[in-house]
Amino acid sequence: MLSVKGLPLFERATVFATVAHCGTTRKGNRIPYLVHPMETAAIVAEMTDDQELIAAAVLHDVVEDTEVTLSEIREYFGERIAFYVCGETEDKRQELPPESTWLVRKQETIAFLKERADRAAKILALADKLSNMRSVARDVQNVGDRLWERFHQRDRSMHGWMYRQVAEALRELQDYPAWKEYDRLIRSVFEES
Repeated sequence: MLSVKGLPLFERATVFATVAHCGTTRKGNRIPYLVHPMETAAIVAEMTDDQELIAAAVLHDVVEDTEVTLSEIREYFGERIAFYVCGETEDKRQELPPESTWLVRKQETIAFLKERADRAAKILALADKLSNMRSVARDVQNVGDRLWERFHQRDRSMHGWMYRQVAEALRELQDYPAWKEYDRLIRSVFEES
């Protein structure tokens, strides 16, 4: 792997995430996966200048979606960034079919945000979910309800439930433009016509 030791933190995290996500795309399209963590980092940077949290945003999916381990994140980026990456990492229970664990994984995320997440972890979660909602809203416009076929959970209403629960868990951030946009997109995508 390219040596990133001499680079500033954000650049180091970006190179690391680029290598980790290399060749992967978002579900159901050809958009390089790295676009999502970079957008997440940009949203975090609109809410805070905390460089470690911005780096954690770039790295937030590497443990969940690549071969990178939490120990490697800890080794290369330190305990605090590893803590925030861990908070964003679902236990996918590899031994079970993903569709059978979807609900419990989302419930665990919501419980973490309500019970254990500090403000920084909530900012990171908001940025991640806002990036996802932007993508969902675009895709609903382009492909309609066929969008839900991309996911392990194909019930649109369950996605609506999850995004609304996350918004409620993050309500302390409601004065941020990012939370307002997230709330607006949830209503736009999931309101009954």
